[in-house]
Amino acid sequence: MTKTEVLALLKANTNERGLANWNKLGADTGGLKSYGIGLTELRKLAKKIGKDHKLALQLWGTKNHDAKVVGLLIDEPKLITREQAETQVEDVDAGLLSHVFSSCDAMLPKTAFAFELANDWMHNKDAVRRRCGFGLLYELSKKPKHKEMTDDYCLERIEHIDKAIEKEECSVRLSMACALMGLGKRNKKLNRAGIKVAKRLGPIDYNSDESNCEPFDVLKHLTSDYLKEKLGV
Repeated sequence: MTKTEVLALLKANTNERGLANWNKLGADTGGLKSYGIGLTELRKLAKKIGKDHKLALQLWGTKNHDAKVVGLLIDEPKLITREQAETQVEDVDAGLLSHVFSSCDAMLPKTAFAFELANDWMHNKDAVRRRCGFGLLYELSKKPKHKEMTDDYCLERIEHIDKAIEKEECSVRLSMACALMGLGKRNKKLNRAGIKVAKRLGPIDYNSDESNCEPFDVLKHLTSDYLKEKLGV
C-alpha cells in the first residue's frame, strides 16, 4: 500500500468517540491530528497493511497520530537503525506513541541493539528516553532465552527500580512498574525479588495532575494464581 492509501484507510475507520477524546487532550496531542482509532483496531489495520520499512518511515513523517502508530507497527526490525530510534524518540511524547514505540510488542525491542539501547536510555537524563528504556526492558523481560537477560542482570534492574521509582517523574513510573512486573514473572528467583519490592512500594501511582488512572498494583500480578502455577510457587 502507499501512504495515500493508508491515510484513506485510516480516515475510513474514523472513530468519532475516540476523536472526541483525542481533542480533549489539548497540548498532550503534540500538535498531531487523529482519526480517534483505538490501538486494537490500529493493530488489525497494521496487520492488513503488512511489514514495510519504507512505508513505515513515510507514515512516521506525517502529522497524524494514527498513521505514526501504524508506522511503528509495520516497521521491519532488521532495517531499523540506532540513528532512526534516536531520532524518533524525540517525537514520541504524545498520545500512545511512546507506548507503541518501546513496548506493546513493538518493533524496536526486536532489533539487534534493543538491549544496549534499553541500558543507555534507562539512565538517560531525558525522561522520555527513560520511559522508553524501561518499556524496552519490559518487552525484553518476556524473552526467557535472551542471553543477556541473566538473573544477575535482572536482579540489578529490580534493585534499580526499587531505589529510583519513588523519585521518578510520573511519566516514567508506569514503565518502571511494568518492567518490575515483567522481571518478576521470569522465574521463581526473580519472582521472590519482585514481590519483595512490590510489597514495599505498594500500588504505584503514576498519575499526573491531569489524569486520574488507578495506581498500578504490581504485587497483584506477581502473586496471581496463574503465575504461581506457571512458576510452581
